[in-house]
Amino acid sequence: MTPFDTPYPQVGFSFLVVFEILPQFPNDIRFQEVTGLSVDVEMETKAEGGELRFVHQLPVRTKYGNVTLKRGKTLGSGILHWYRRAMEHFEFKPSNVLISLMDENNIPLFNWYLVNAIPKRLEVSGINAQNNEIVIESLELSYQYFKYYDPVSLALDLAAGAAGAISGSIG
Repeated sequence: MTPFDTPYPQVGFSFLVVFEILPQFPNDIRFQEVTGLSVDVEMETKAEGGELRFVHQLPVRTKYGNVTLKRGKTLGSGILHWYRRAMEHFEFKPSNVLISLMDENNIPLFNWYLVNAIPKRLEVSGINAQNNEIVIESLELSYQYFKYYDPVSLALDLAAGAAGAISGSIG
């Protein structure tokens, strides 16, 4: 059975996060949660002369939300070294980040490629002697935009490109 055969939406518990930075350690791809993948279109309102029933909403630009990654606090992390250089020394080196939602065979189905991500916020959960809980670190990233990929979208893009090339060569 392929992912295209199931009528059910994809579950979100198996995913991978890969930063394009060095050095990296095995813990740098292990996260328990990714939130904030979003894009909004900013609109400009234009009134039309003589038309009082509505105003035109015209797209101006896209705006991408910050992404937050959460994981258990561990020793040895190239990502934390990257964060520390940014926060302590104000040395911001953008990195691209790939977030992939995996199927049951660990094959990437849905992919978000964040372009020029930089550290924005680092938060460590509370430390409490009365609780036996894992310390969680939250890493918030700001980025310019993301590219979204999935097998069907790629096939549709290829088909649209081929159709455009064919119609362009005919006309």
